[in-house]
Amino acid sequence: MAVREIVLLGDPVLRKPAEEVERFDEELQSLVDDLFTTMVSADGAGLAAPQIGVSRRVLVVDVRQVAGDHARVALVNPRVVERSDDEEKDTEGCLSIPGVSELVRRPVHIVVEGKDPFGEDVRFEAEGFYARALLHEIDHLDGVLFIDHLSPLKRRMLLKRYRKLREEEEDR
Repeated sequence: MAVREIVLLGDPVLRKPAEEVERFDEELQSLVDDLFTTMVSADGAGLAAPQIGVSRRVLVVDVRQVAGDHARVALVNPRVVERSDDEEKDTEGCLSIPGVSELVRRPVHIVVEGKDPFGEDVRFEAEGFYARALLHEIDHLDGVLFIDHLSPLKRRMLLKRYRKLREEEEDR
């Protein structure tokens, strides 16, 4: 279990769809362990493999503090098979775009299918913050960032804030 470097906005791996996983082996188990370790180290709610530079359809989410004991999962090749029409806006941030956040509209309830890290089929429902975290990480697997859900004006303003933060950090 290693803490991996989280890639930042601008890295091409964040913008391309990740590759399907076909082998459920020790390498995959190690990747999942590293994702959990890195996510916890960065104080995140979720992390997708592309965020550590690995173009594979693997993600982890742990929002047990907010959504209950069931809300910790590692998913391989996940897909959303149902979405509620009801939506809500809430603040989202991203470990690959540190220091900025914005309100994003997402479905309140989803049904997800995929595999666990051992290759077993999984299907479950999620709602509220758990659904939001899963949708955010599944977006990463498709090369989509939370800023893509913003209006062009809000996205420009957020990116301007992000660049300013990065410049300030580099000047230190």
